[in-house]
Amino acid sequence: MQIEFKATKRDAQGTGASRRLRRAGQVPGIIYGGAADALPVTMDHNELYHLLRKEAFHASVLSIDVDGAKQSVVLRDTQWHPFKQQVLHIDFQRVDAGQKMHLKVPLHFVGDDVSPAVKLGGCMISHTINELDVQCLPKDLPEFIEVDLSGLEAGQSVHVSQIKLPAGVELVQHGEGDPVVATALVVKGAAAEGEGEGEAA
Repeated sequence: MQIEFKATKRDAQGTGASRRLRRAGQVPGIIYGGAADALPVTMDHNELYHLLRKEAFHASVLSIDVDGAKQSVVLRDTQWHPFKQQVLHIDFQRVDAGQKMHLKVPLHFVGDDVSPAVKLGGCMISHTINELDVQCLPKDLPEFIEVDLSGLEAGQSVHVSQIKLPAGVELVQHGEGDPVVATALVVKGAAAEGEGEGEAA
């Protein structure tokens, strides 16, 4: 699914011009990268606000139509007002179909409710990482990466190295080690109940 949206080239720049745009329900932004010059744009705030609520908007190759000319981009940065639900500025980076890109992709956890840890061990599953840094060609970019927790036992963890990545997608490592993605935590009540049963037996 490709998300498409419209933008308009922005001529007036500077703090005053940006403030006027925001008052008029517009969001200033910029498209940069590739061989072309950086392009200042403006977008409709309401449309952008609803797009930002979609998970796929943050981890997909997007199609932005600037005055009739379409460009492939990825979202790079969003600046929000400190306390209002208002987008102040947005950055997009152009995408080259032949060059690998680096992006954070969300994790979708499945099977935790049927895992032995939850069904038999009375555990709670704690998700410690909710996205992964990956690199791949634009055509291989997944909207999300699935993590299957159906085999998780009480007290066990799933590590980054155990996640099956889609074809063409590589993990971008930060530092050493193999970070934990999810852990089956034994709930105190369940543990005490188990001990009580043991004593009764």
